[in-house]
Amino acid sequence: MADISQPDTNDLVAAYAFEEPRIHLGAVVDGGEPNPEAPLYMPLGMLNRHGLIAGATGTGKTKTLQLIAEQIAAAGTSVFVADMKGDLSGIAVPGQVSEKLTERAKARAQDWVSRAGTTEFFSLGGHGKGVPIRTTVTEFGPILLSKVLGLNETQESSLSLIFHYADQSGLALLDLKDLRALIQYLTTDGKDELKSVGGISTATAGVILRNLTQFENSGADVFFGEPAFNVEHFLRKDSDGRGIISCLELPGVAERPEVFSTFMMWMLAELYQVLPEVGDLPQPKLVFFLDEAHLLFKGASSAFIDQVIQTVRLIRSKGVGVFFITQSPKDIPADVLAQLGNRVQHALRAFTPDDAKAIKKAVATYPTTEYDLEKLLTSLGTGEAVVTVMNEKGAPSSVAYAAMRAPESSMEPAPEAEIDRIIASSQIADQYSTVVDRESAYEILKARAEGGQVCNGESDGSSATVGTEQPGAGAAPAAKAKPAKEEPGFVEKIAGNSAVKSFFRSAGTVLGREITRSLFGTTRKRRR
Repeated sequence: MADISQPDTNDLVAAYAFEEPRIHLGAVVDGGEPNPEAPLYMPLGMLNRHGLIAGATGTGKTKTLQLIAEQIAAAGTSVFVADMKGDLSGIAVPGQVSEKLTERAKARAQDWVSRAGTTEFFSLGGHGKGVPIRTTVTEFGPILLSKVLGLNETQESSLSLIFHYADQSGLALLDLKDLRALIQYLTTDGKDELKSVGGISTATAGVILRNLTQFENSGADVFFGEPAFNVEHFLRKDSDGRGIISCLELPGVAERPEVFSTFMMWMLAELYQVLPEVGDLPQPKLVFFLDEAHLLFKGASSAFIDQVIQTVRLIRSKGVGVFFITQSPKDIPADVLAQLGNRVQHALRAFTPDDAKAIKKAVATYPTTEYDLEKLLTSLGTGEAVVTVMNEKGAPSSVAYAAMRAPESSMEPAPEAEIDRIIASSQIADQYSTVVDRESAYEILKARAEGGQVCNGESDGSSATVGTEQPGAGAAPAAKAKPAKEEPGFVEKIAGNSAVKSFFRSAGTVLGREITRSLFGTTRKRRR
């Protein structure tokens, strides 16, 4: 694009000449061509100011994510990426050299070297290949669960009340059958137990149960259970001190994409809970790339969006940077967008009046520049972008028209055999490969309904222990108690029930008899 007004190239070189450690983005496009004498960098220490990678389909967003992620890992910072479309796995394989690639790299001030990132593959609940990531319903919390179930604010409030009862009573919700059993109990035999705090209507409970059934039928029930994943595994480095790239493979995402996006937010909330405050570090502990970010906000309640804003704002001080990847900046709520200091904007399309309005809004979020951004953003070629980053003083740099560098890992998906080899050599897979189903709310409530079955583990209160602790053995067959000779009142009826005695003993293992919840209603954890 030769005919375009632009800032002085020397000024841009000075504005992007950050000291090490830094990430190389590419080179300034000068007179329509990349200028190898004008490299563009991003300071690694400012990645905890978060970022945005945006652009229409096919403009190069995924390759930009890849080239940034592989350099971050090479510099010693851990990386998490979600492979929504199956084309990021190549980050684990060295790229293939070619004459065309070498020439392209030189024009972008890049000394291209074929190399791969040290990669660990993950899957959600065992869907696809990789180390399974699961969590318990208790840890996931009511706000995030309401998002994936598509509940309105009234239904979300009722679900929060159900979680409150479970937390206060020491009833562990490990998987979805635990939650289903508790909802059914609180609308039948236990319907009086929530009256003092408003209760839940049968109609609302019915909606939650129906949505829960649809959620289970979609196959998402396997995401919940034990052993629960310890998100600190995302912070590992290899033997050479390079950050490990945690690549979450997400096959079949087209069926329920918002579910996967919400689970990404759970991981981020978990990281916030377990990491200590560290302030500004020379480089972050972890950079988290959230692909298809627009799905996160689709149909989201105001409470959910508020918690996303709070998480993004606060997690910076934990040494974590977050990049949102989406098609248009308008997909991100304004309060979230305002916190994304590093931006790589690929081409936008102006096919409709709404598209044109979105471009005007996007332009308004950039620093003042000599570029005609409305014209430029609709004219960018594949692999070209408009960039601005946070400098070392915490201020946005000048806007630059950039030709992005090439990834040094493979730009094609990794061969299945190589993925299998990496998974087989995993040092953490054995911790999570086998599902454990121990005593929890379902078993306790079932025993109560059957009139006094004794559940294994009542002596140590294991049913209330949730989270990343190593789960114990499954429940032994229950023993049946003798039926009562006459029907007592409700209090007397449950007081003599051995399952209920186990239930109250297990409740004592919960701090203050109630789990403390924080961001998104997830459980607050103590760092071990």
